[in-house]
Amino acid sequence: MKKTLILFLVACSYLANAAGLAGVPIEKEVPVDHLYIPSGFDSNDNIEVVITGFLPNLCHKNPSAKVNFTGGDINVEVTSLYYDESNPFCPEMVVPFTLPVSLGVLDSGEYKIAVNANNQKSKSGRLVVQESVSNAIDNYHYAYVSNVLKKEGSHRIHLKGYNPSDCFVLDKIEAHSNKSDTFAILPKMKQIRDFCPMKMVPFTYEFDVPKTLSRKQILLHVRTMDGKSVNTIMLQP
Repeated sequence: MKKTLILFLVACSYLANAAGLAGVPIEKEVPVDHLYIPSGFDSNDNIEVVITGFLPNLCHKNPSAKVNFTGGDINVEVTSLYYDESNPFCPEMVVPFTLPVSLGVLDSGEYKIAVNANNQKSKSGRLVVQESVSNAIDNYHYAYVSNVLKKEGSHRIHLKGYNPSDCFVLDKIEAHSNKSDTFAILPKMKQIRDFCPMKMVPFTYEFDVPKTLSRKQILLHVRTMDGKSVNTIMLQP
């Protein structure tokens, strides 16, 4: 009886330790499948690149990126919080992610970007930053886009959001291609009055994405105010 009790207590201790380990996440590098580098940035822009990948299962949570600068090289490490597979809340399910990574304001020049450089599935690319013609962050007012609606089999998109005042109206929407896999979509606004009372004005702007990129899966990088962006993956028909 005493021996049985001791074995029971040892088993309980082991299970408790295993449960504790399963409940404590560690940071673990995750594989990425593509690096998108939008074009059209200058030395006063808040520069972003976008990384896509897949979390292998639900043991991985919250993908994030760390950026390190070494001269003209930019190294990005993409990791997630990883729970031990003994955790009961880790069913097998592949979870795709789209991760915008802010590089901040950079001097004009050419930069080499490497993502998870020590991984067999590492990705790399080249970023070109032009010299700014203005001292202001962003040379234009952009619409406050909050969502990009797409329709399968169509190149037409709808930009939805709001403007902070009715004294701003849409001037034009431009699309800058990096000639590979990304369109930077710029919804430029113009101010039509000097007096701009605060008044939230919802909008929906339609735009036809150019059919100049051959890649099936492309990124739409929609610039918004304050150096921010809305990013969505589009499958071309």
